[in-house]
Amino acid sequence: MGDRFAYSTYLIRRKVFKLAGGAFHIFDPQGQLLMYSHMKAFKLKEDIRLFTGEDMREELLAIHARTVLDISATYDVTDSTTGQAVGALRRKGMRSLLRDEWLLLDTTDREVGLIREDSLGKALLRRFLTNLVPQSFEAEMAGHKVATFRQNFNPFVLKLTVDFTPDQTRALDRRLGLAAAILLCAIEGRQG
Repeated sequence: MGDRFAYSTYLIRRKVFKLAGGAFHIFDPQGQLLMYSHMKAFKLKEDIRLFTGEDMREELLAIHARTVLDISATYDVTDSTTGQAVGALRRKGMRSLLRDEWLLLDTTDREVGLIREDSLGKALLRRFLTNLVPQSFEAEMAGHKVATFRQNFNPFVLKLTVDFTPDQTRALDRRLGLAAAILLCAIEGRQG
């Protein structure tokens, strides 16, 4: 499989009608399963793990919430193979009520980027009228777009296309970018 974090595009799938918890499958551009994540249901403090496959034998990433049920929660991302911190993601709580926003943080909690829902108008439409309008997000670092996260409409399976193509200099660590994508599916995906 080579480096699972070397691709420019990924597809994340989550079954919507799962009885408890959430299962996320991450595919490469050719449709091969690269990674798998299972999120336990009814946890007060999010703890999401990313594995090389459904057998969950080899853990790649850990995403931990710092606090319990916080609208402005910060999620630490750790490389499970080395134990090294990758960075963190912080949800902009009150701002995210109308339009979802997340801060990208480095390993010292310094803000290095922002992930924002596509438009305020579409965000309001999604929240108050219909959940049939797929969500879309853009990530920026130093004023430059580094990734897009686009939800594909499907009422039974949440699909999120992650595209790092705009990030020619690899400013965004792909591990942090994929952790953000999993959180967008897990946290923002609950709103629909």
